[in-house]
Amino acid sequence: MPEFLSKPCTAFQGTRRIAAGPLIDVARAVKAAMDANPNCSFLTFDDATGAVVDLDLRGETAEIVARLAQRANMEDRARRTPRRPDVSDGTPERGRGRPKLGVVAREVTLLPRHWDWLASQSGGASQALRRLVDEARRMDGGRSQVRAAQAATYAFISAMAGDLAGFEEATRALFAGDRERFAEHSRAWPPDIRSYAETLMTTGLAAPQQGERTDADLP
Repeated sequence: MPEFLSKPCTAFQGTRRIAAGPLIDVARAVKAAMDANPNCSFLTFDDATGAVVDLDLRGETAEIVARLAQRANMEDRARRTPRRPDVSDGTPERGRGRPKLGVVAREVTLLPRHWDWLASQSGGASQALRRLVDEARRMDGGRSQVRAAQAATYAFISAMAGDLAGFEEATRALFAGDRERFAEHSRAWPPDIRSYAETLMTTGLAAPQQGERTDADLP
């Protein structure tokens, strides 16, 4: 299944959570709920970012699935189409085997002194850049994950709780990293909104996944 169709999402009918899981399944569930309750409001959120997912749910279920599949294929092609790489380590291109390892070409703009330093590193510029990025990730200490979780939570509560009592206080607690105070100020919110917000706060804060590819695995 294309990545777009399988990304985890959560849907709400008003303030009630009605579906969670892969986007394709959530879209079907929302369509069924909309047919049964045409006067209700529905919103679907990306579990990774807390952003609203724009769904075109017109027509029959088969039409909706076909549109989603078309959109997924377009996004997949765009993601896989390599941009012009500026990073070169002077070694010949290794052909079709590289994408299978997850290597993606992107444009990198550096000053001449940066290119000079990279050129002097063992393994060439590409390997040196990968090592630098991996080291920066290790030194980050999870701060980027915390910021991403805060941003996702804020995106969601802005859409669903912006008019609710305690929103401003809960927002301040969110960005202060004070989960107890966030829970205190969101206690009066509808249960499903409060629960999903708390879930987003913790998303991505677990230990990094084991088995991640390292520079040694790359060509």
